[in-house]
Amino acid sequence: MTGDGREGDRRDDEVRDARRIPGPRGAVDDLDLDSVPRPVLPPRGEHVPEETVPKQEAPVSEDGAPGQEAWEEEARESPGAAEPKETWEAPETPGVPDAPEAPEERAAEEEGEDVVDEPFSEAAAEPAASAASPHPGTTDAPPAPALSHQVLKALLGAWALSACSAEETAAVEEHLTSCAPCADEALRLRDAVGLLHTDGSLDLDPGLRARVLDGCLGRRPARIPVPEWVTPYDAETARLDALVRDFGAAEWHAPVRLQWFEEERAATRRTTVAGVIGHLMAVDGLLSATLGLEDPLGAAQGRTGSEVPLTPVRRTEAYWAATHPPATRAVREPWRDLTHRLISTASIAGRNVAERSVSYGDFALPLQDALLDRAFECWVHGTDIAEAVDYPYGPPSAVHLHRMVDLAARMLPAALAGRRGAGLAGPAKELVAPGEPGRSVHLEVEGHGGGDWYIALDSPAAVGSPDRVVAQVALDGVEFCQLVAGHIPPVEAAAGQEGDREAIRDVLFAAASLSRL
Repeated sequence: MTGDGREGDRRDDEVRDARRIPGPRGAVDDLDLDSVPRPVLPPRGEHVPEETVPKQEAPVSEDGAPGQEAWEEEARESPGAAEPKETWEAPETPGVPDAPEAPEERAAEEEGEDVVDEPFSEAAAEPAASAASPHPGTTDAPPAPALSHQVLKALLGAWALSACSAEETAAVEEHLTSCAPCADEALRLRDAVGLLHTDGSLDLDPGLRARVLDGCLGRRPARIPVPEWVTPYDAETARLDALVRDFGAAEWHAPVRLQWFEEERAATRRTTVAGVIGHLMAVDGLLSATLGLEDPLGAAQGRTGSEVPLTPVRRTEAYWAATHPPATRAVREPWRDLTHRLISTASIAGRNVAERSVSYGDFALPLQDALLDRAFECWVHGTDIAEAVDYPYGPPSAVHLHRMVDLAARMLPAALAGRRGAGLAGPAKELVAPGEPGRSVHLEVEGHGGGDWYIALDSPAAVGSPDRVVAQVALDGVEFCQLVAGHIPPVEAAAGQEGDREAIRDVLFAAASLSRL
């Protein structure tokens, strides 16, 4: 082979008579037949001018009569005999592909036979070509017709899902600037699309329940309203019940890892979703005893003849030991019934019972703080359950979270004094009289449910004061609650620290020590 693709010195005329392979043709589906110029044919029945039909004369032999040998001789002597006969071609239209050949013509070419095009008038084809392209040399398509209001309104759903083409998207967005009803509908559809994402929570806003109740009570006040100090417990128990209500058997037996901070290190305990609900019910029994209600552990302990324990950890261990086989979804109804009775009893008693003391064994809290503590634990363990079943679970409303942070901040001075008595915190440096301002750490909680608190360092009887601040620590609201729950180590909790490092460390470790099983 040579560099130009020819073999040796063979000339082109030596292979001129060889059969040629037809070139590639476009698919019929790719052809826009409406844009191809068509010849103008005379009406049916009218005479066709002779000049429109090319004459086809057969070769004449030597004796004057046409014959097959004359045909073959002329074909051999003709230089272009192997090539298709020259026919009239329509002028090329830019952007219009060649029309595909009919199957009969393609078969004829493959067998080497000549194909005669259908005759038509060149003069008749010129008007059609000029009509197809009013401006020769240009390829501009006619402008697309404007979409009607009904069509654009029907496209709003596809537009919200980002399923429209670029032209449809531009038309819809231009229409939204001038049509207020469609703009409102488009906004609602876009908000609804957000609920279709599987990585988001389908739960409602935690504050929605409170807003609906406020609206209902604004129209018709309740005969016995729920006190404000009971609402966090009411909201968090309702949220947790909504999470577990539709669980199947597999979810109720899903393993859950409980975490807390104990003896300067993290502690864990494995149980199930049903075990967590039983743990909450066992600790809620401390409040039911204070309100004169039946203790859920009383019947089980009465059968064994042992005394009902007081501390949350011992009560939980006693409940888990008494439930063999492990608890199932049947534990939900007793727990939910107990929460309803606590809320209704506290609401009926009113403010008179808010300061009643609830004993936790090692310490005691007023009933209003105990209910807030139970709301905090419902949220924390609700998050544990949601992580076990791979479901999102958000924090409480900002108002309720602020109260939970405030409760932890008020408990920090006593926790710090207890750690100092156990030799786990630095010694007191400036003792002051009870009620007087003392050395303080500025606790700045940012974000959801945040605020500013001043923690007294040297004595729980002292008062935190911004004038006696020796250090400042900044945390996010949810992260501070996770620290109090023992879910994150104290050394990794603070987002910002400034001032006395020893005071900051004592406060962070005291916050972690508030956690328990």
